[in-house]
Amino acid sequence: MSGGTGEGTRAVRAGLPDPVKYEPTLPGPVFAAHFHLPGEPTGPYTYGRDDNPTWTHLERAIGELEAPGEAVETVTFASGMAAISAVLFSQLKAGDAVVLPDDGYQALPLVREQLEAYGIEVRTAPTGGDAQLAVLAGARLLWIESPSNPGLDVCDIRRLVRAAHDAGALVAVDNTLATPLGQRPLDLGADFSVASDTKGMTGHGDILLGHVTCRDAERAAGVRRWRKVVGAIPGPMEAWLAHRSLATLQLRSERQCANAMALAEALGGRADVTGLRYPGLSTDPSHKIASQQMRRFGSVVSFVLPDREHAERFLDALRLVDDATSFGGVRSSAERRGRWGGDAVPEGFIRLSAGAEDEDDLVADVLRALDEAAR
Repeated sequence: MSGGTGEGTRAVRAGLPDPVKYEPTLPGPVFAAHFHLPGEPTGPYTYGRDDNPTWTHLERAIGELEAPGEAVETVTFASGMAAISAVLFSQLKAGDAVVLPDDGYQALPLVREQLEAYGIEVRTAPTGGDAQLAVLAGARLLWIESPSNPGLDVCDIRRLVRAAHDAGALVAVDNTLATPLGQRPLDLGADFSVASDTKGMTGHGDILLGHVTCRDAERAAGVRRWRKVVGAIPGPMEAWLAHRSLATLQLRSERQCANAMALAEALGGRADVTGLRYPGLSTDPSHKIASQQMRRFGSVVSFVLPDREHAERFLDALRLVDDATSFGGVRSSAERRGRWGGDAVPEGFIRLSAGAEDEDDLVADVLRALDEAAR
């Protein structure tokens, strides 16, 4: 356990083993395909696809952040997509119905094709306005992404969880954008908290990873079994680097969220910017409900420039912001989201992820690039 109640202390200490004289504070990664196993296989580590001590430390650390002081089960994966798939395919069977957001993570349509191929009914509705409630009846699982990516709509998670549980459905929340320091889905009643730890959790843009956390040991066992069956396991080095990176999560999150708010406020005064969204803004349509269930509002700001060419001039003019497709990193990034297709966004839609640069420098760079793009 972390040994402290503050979230910064918890992030620094989470998942560390008890101190042993002359041993490192965070043991190095264990590289093993097999372990010594004489006699009956009664110990925790037998074969590299089943479990690994390095995963164990990381999973305990994430569990402490997801639900401080509580007994939870965390399962780590090779990517966020592997974590998403594990929940869906371990909890659903032919004949079941699942409700997905139609404005969420771009890979969800690919998942939909596979779910339907397995005889699972897929229903979709937008995140905003709690619209998923209208298609919930008879479903086995409700999948929530709040704030949604890339549109940053927010739904009332508590309300949706109550309705889903009353209808006999499980609830999974994709918490990638918020991280556990911004929002704790399990505290809001969800059965599963899921994230791509490639983003804000690890924060440096150098690791692919995902996780699933839940309170119910039987459901966690189903998720873990799916990981074993498909082999979607994290590498020991990636798991160790992720655990190391968690130590700065609170520091990174504080700076990134503050930078995102500063950018959103600066963008709000621009005539060439429309459709500005950031849940932390008091003027944002989602601010009221977001402020009731989020402790931080994330690093991502979205807005619309007049057209594709205008957006591309803006991206080309940036100096402190990388043109990249991910978010949640210490280096600010932005992209014209429409270049991928698949998202129902205007051609000039920009998703900008605020990094950990100095606030004044970052805001000045964005405003200067906007000025150049408008010429």
